[in-house]
Amino acid sequence: MITAGKGRLAALAAVAVGATVALAGCASGDPLNGGSANGSTSETIVVGSQDYYSNEIIAELYALALEENGYTVDRQFRIGQREVYIPEIEGGGIDVFPEYTGNLLQHYVPDTEATTSDDVYAELETSLPEGLRVLDQSPATDQDSYNVTREFSEANGVTSLADLASVTTPLTLGGNSELETRPYGPDGLKEVYGVDVAFTPIEDSGGPLTIKALEDGQVQLVNIYSANPAIASSDLVTLEDPEGLFLASNVVPVVSEKVTDEIAEIINTVSAALTAEDLVELNALSVDEQQSAEDIAADWLAEQQLF
Repeated sequence: MITAGKGRLAALAAVAVGATVALAGCASGDPLNGGSANGSTSETIVVGSQDYYSNEIIAELYALALEENGYTVDRQFRIGQREVYIPEIEGGGIDVFPEYTGNLLQHYVPDTEATTSDDVYAELETSLPEGLRVLDQSPATDQDSYNVTREFSEANGVTSLADLASVTTPLTLGGNSELETRPYGPDGLKEVYGVDVAFTPIEDSGGPLTIKALEDGQVQLVNIYSANPAIASSDLVTLEDPEGLFLASNVVPVVSEKVTDEIAEIINTVSAALTAEDLVELNALSVDEQQSAEDIAADWLAEQQLF
């Protein structure tokens, strides 16, 4: 088991049309220009995040946008993976949490047959426990993906998960410990692609320890989230998934009944403006420049004219 121990953000895409409309004017009732009708609220909204830097950045986007609109925010960040935080959300301890449509759907419906972005979101809307709902899904995605070194890919003629079945040397998959029992883990690879793999836990969510284990040959295949800038900087090959082992996973806020329509509008505006390309760039600021989630989020919101 392996355990966890440049440049400023370029100008991003033009402001989303919905955000531009919402920002026009300065009426006191506009939730993106002064919050509630009286300009502030004593309501405290608990925003949570996974123990994953990218998820924390997204949670900080939500938190800062809410504070800008008069809400008091209690940040409960880096509280673990899904098995840890879902009970907190279901129990009402967290009001807003950035999630990922495909993985969240598989948590509640392990045998789902939905794979596309729209189908996954539609089923997710009807699959959550009473008291929870999802807001609009974002264009931004950050889904599980299996990656190999370019050397391994070229030496073995492997560009897709299906190609792994023809590799004659033993294969070991590396990733967070929960991956071993996820539907797309070793059992999923065997069922969908006929590929047998051993498993080694590496507890840094596709971070530097995972990359090092792959490059050193301790593992031949690793799970790295698709918005991780290390995929490009380490010249890894993301294996194609022709049979849909991984579900489409767009960023989506899961929220409690405490979230009003006004709060939902604030968060939905942030979600609509965030693209997949943006998320990779934001993540690079964290990984490569070691900027804080708060600074990264504040700069992006300002550039998008949402802050």
